[in-house]
Order: sequence, then C-alpha cells, then structure tokens
Amino acid sequence: MESSCDETAAAVINQDRQVLSSIVATQHDLHERFGGVVPEIASRAHVERILPVIDEALRQAGATLDQVGAIAVATNPGLVGSLLVGLTAAKTLSMVLGVPLLAVNHIEAHLYACQIAARRNAFPAVGLVVSGGHTNLYDCTSPVDFELLGSTTDDAAGEAFDKVAQVLGLEYPGGPLIEQVARNGSPTAIAFPRTFLNEARLDFSFSGLKTAVLYAARGTPGARVQPPPLTTQRIADIAASFQAAVVDVLVGKCEQAVDRTGRSTLLVGGGVAANGCFRKALEELADRKQIDLIIAPREYCTDNAAMGAIGWELWERGRFAPLDIDVTPGLVRMRAKLSPA
Repeated sequence: MESSCDETAAAVINQDRQVLSSIVATQHDLHERFGGVVPEIASRAHVERILPVIDEALRQAGATLDQVGAIAVATNPGLVGSLLVGLTAAKTLSMVLGVPLLAVNHIEAHLYACQIAARRNAFPAVGLVVSGGHTNLYDCTSPVDFELLGSTTDDAAGEAFDKVAQVLGLEYPGGPLIEQVARNGSPTAIAFPRTFLNEARLDFSFSGLKTAVLYAARGTPGARVQPPPLTTQRIADIAASFQAAVVDVLVGKCEQAVDRTGRSTLLVGGGVAANGCFRKALEELADRKQIDLIIAPREYCTDNAAMGAIGWELWERGRFAPLDIDVTPGLVRMRAKLSPA
C-alpha cells in the first residue's frame, strides 16, 4: 500500500514478484489549481480513497483478504498526513488478519521497480531516484541496503519541472507538459546553467536553473534589455533548453557515480524517469560505458504500490515491523509558487 504523497495505491503481489494487480487513484484534479500538492487536501483524499483502492486491487487480482500473507506499506519518506492514512489502514489489516506488517522505504521501492521490470536480480548497483520530492544517488549493495552518494541541495528535479511549467503558463503536473512542448523547441537555444556538473561532488542543485528560466521568460529585475515576448516558439525553446540542462546534470552525475563505485549496473526510478529525453540520454550513456541500465517502466515511475514488491525482500530477511511503528516524513516539499532563488 502506498500513500506517501498524492497517489493512493494498492497492489497484490505474489512471492514470485508477479504483480497480480496495481491500482492507483490520482489526485491531480484536486491540486491543479494550486500548482502543486497541498498536504491537507492530499491526506483527506487518501482517507476517502484508501478502502475502495484496496478493494479494487483484491478484486482485480482475484484474491480475498484471507489469502493475504503480509501487508507492506510505505512509511517513509513522504507527507506525514498522507503516510499516516496508509499506515493506519495497513496496521488495521495486519492486526485483524493476523499477518506480518512490513515497513517499506518509498525511495528503495522506486528502485526495486527496476528489478520487477527486469525479472532478474538487479543488485548491487548505482541507483538514481529522481522525482518531485527527491533527487538522490545511492550505492545499493542489496535491494534494502543503500548508501547515499549525493542528493539535491534545494529543489528536486521534478519540483523544478513543475515550477518552470508555472513560469511558462503550463498546467500541473508540469513534467509531461514540459516534455511535450520541448519537442518543438531547440535544446541549445538558451545556455542554462548546469550546476555541479563539472564538480567531483555527487550532489544536485536546480534552484539556480529555475531562476535562470524565470529571468529568461520574464526578464531580469532592473535590466535595460528585456527578453523576447513569450511566443509559442519562445516557450518551446525555453522548455527544451531547460530540459536539456536537467538531463545533462542527471546523466553526468550517474556517470560519475558509476565510475566512483565501479558498479556495472545503473538503476533509475521516480517520476522524472518517465521523461523520454532523459531515458534516451541514459541509454546513450549505457552504450558508451558498457553498463547494464535498468529504468523503471513508465507505469512504475510515478508513485504506485507495485513497487511495494520490495516487501518480499523484507519478509525473506525477517525485517518485520511492530504494530507501534510510526511514519518518518522526510523531505517531500509542497510545490510552492515560483519565486527567484
């Protein structure tokens, strides 16, 4: 079960890691007018949707509650109110059914989605999780043992996509629309910054890039010369140039991480991993470096419960959770209205 942010999801998965059903109830329509996720609205929507989603997941899998052997639920990171809805439902089912409770790390699960797709062991590996709330690089010695190599110092990549979309007058969520608009633009039209790209550190920063886009679209305060009008072509060029900058940094840091760790496998998951330009650049990196690249399928990039198959890894290691376990919110920020960094 998954309720870390604004998706209410449940899946039924057997011990062979076959996804028998995967149900996701989105909240995009609830948050669209705010330009981002509003935590209180998200948690209330989870309360309304969690039981119907669980029921539908069981129905589509052809399963009944008495066939359930364990309950896996995302407990961190995420929005505290959202996580609590899923955890409360999971604890209740665990207690009533008398089956073990498994506490899933949402970030680890995003990378485990790569193994689900590959249908083979994908670890050890370098793992990149890139989404609206996270941009993290890991050295993954096993599916549930990660060492953080680097992360964003400010905006996550997906957050930057949403904020840039606001600047360009595009709707929420911004990632898919930026990609769509960018197809008609030039990725070299504007030389946007690529922060940390040529530095040894494996961290990310997209706040400066976001501000550069703001100035390219609306002008620099106090400057004599203002940018060209935001025509359709200008918007496409800004979108393409912004996307290229993000992709260059993400792929560049993946290459550095592979070189530093000596790993021969690269796993990539999270919502931004659905971006076609990013996926193509990763494939080019894999060809050039002769590494095994596994990107989560698009349907498992955004938040879902199928990636909760990682619960079987916890089961096999005896890592069961007590019924008094609590959530650990972590860093998932509400996407606020854009302002210069």
